[in-house]
This record gives sequence, C-alpha cells and structure tokens, in this order.
Amino acid sequence: MTTPDAPATPDETGVPAPRVVIADDQDLVRTGFRLILTARGIDVVGMAADGVEAVAAVRRLRPDVVLLDIRMPNMDGLEAARRILAEAPYCRVIMLTTFDLDQHVYEALAAGASGFLLKDVTPAHLAAAVRLVSTGDALLAPSITRRLVERCGPGAAAANPAAADTVHQEPAALTPREREVLTLMGHGLSNAEMARAFTLSEATVKTHVARIFAKLSLRDRAQAVVLAYETGLVTPGSVTAARPGPPPAEAG
Repeated sequence: MTTPDAPATPDETGVPAPRVVIADDQDLVRTGFRLILTARGIDVVGMAADGVEAVAAVRRLRPDVVLLDIRMPNMDGLEAARRILAEAPYCRVIMLTTFDLDQHVYEALAAGASGFLLKDVTPAHLAAAVRLVSTGDALLAPSITRRLVERCGPGAAAANPAAADTVHQEPAALTPREREVLTLMGHGLSNAEMARAFTLSEATVKTHVARIFAKLSLRDRAQAVVLAYETGLVTPGSVTAARPGPPPAEAG
C-alpha cells in the first residue's frame, strides 16, 4: 500500500478532493492512475494489487472512491465490490475494465457500482469521473446505457444473484412525472438534458431525481438505470428517449 507525498487540495469549486484507493493487479496501471489523479488534485490514499487488499484498504482508510479492476487474482473486483459496499455503503466504486462490453458490467452495476471506465481512459476523463461519482452521480453516458440495455435487457436480473439481492420499491410508487424522469434516466440522459426535454429548470429535475431515489431506495443513477430496464421502462431497441409532452397533472 502506498500514499502520495502530499494531500490533495480542493478543486476550483471549493469541494474537498475525494480520497481514492486504486486496486489493480498491474503495477503500471496503479502507478499511472495515481500519478494522473494526484497531478489533478485528487488524494490517492492507498493502492491494492487484488480484491483482498482492496477490501482491507477500504476498511482501514475509508476512501470516498475506489477504482476497482474487474479481473484480479485472489478475489476479483466483483466480489470485492460486493464486500466493500456491504461494509462501506458511503464508498463509491468505479469498475475498471479492458473491454467496454465486459460481460460483468451489468453485474457490477447491480451490485452497487457507480459505473465503469476503460483502462485507456484519458487523464482528464479519469479525474473528472472520480470527482463525478464522489458527488453521488454515476458514469452512465447514453452510449454506455444503450449497450447495457441491448446486452442485458429486462429479466437479466434473474440470471444475476447480485441484482436479485437488491430490494427496491416498484415504480408504481412514483407519480407520472417521476416515472418519465426514471425512464429518461434509464436512457442515460443527464439532469440538464432532462430539463431541456421537459422544459423545466435543472433544479426541479434534481428534486424529481431525489424523490425517485428516496421512494425506490436507490443509491444513485446506476441503480436507477438497472431498475428502469429490469422493470421494462427501458427495453432493448428503445435506444433513443422520446421527448416527453406537457407535464402531467399531479396532486399537491
């Protein structure tokens, strides 16, 4: 395990730098990612060579974000993610993979990971991704969401124990507008894109998203996307979100 020479500083917005653990069985990857992140003001507090070390590092160092390789010896990234999120639900997990259609991506998201990155990610994107998930958002661009939906589709949870173990309320608990917001989240739209689609302020969309999370016991957008296509709100082939009509009438 290693730590950087000096603590990182807050970014230009004044938000404290996230504390990060990097877990990968390749020393060059760990070292390269550490150098990239520390150069951009992110505090890399520890590194691990396998899943066992990653779980121990999170338990000891309590980081905000873990970069976790899917394929590692002794304990793979999927099992490490399950254990980390069970013990430290405050922690955000980003899965690292060599292939953008890795067969385990859906399972990782269902287990609670906040998204995934390819190992050839650009330095700027890597740093931005870590800061993004540390705020509670998820790495789910529309192209990534589309591939997940087309690859897995409704009913995929039946073949994934990690998904089956996640208990949420049914979307029936949502208002009509909240169901529309969840559907667009399932298509990978950002808050800003949904605000334009609904002709609402971004603050109003954020309020809808927060209510959806609370009603359905979701931790972040990654779980919202999983739920959206598990319940059929988003389906394979439906890769372009339809623009919604006028806001439905809601009580209150």
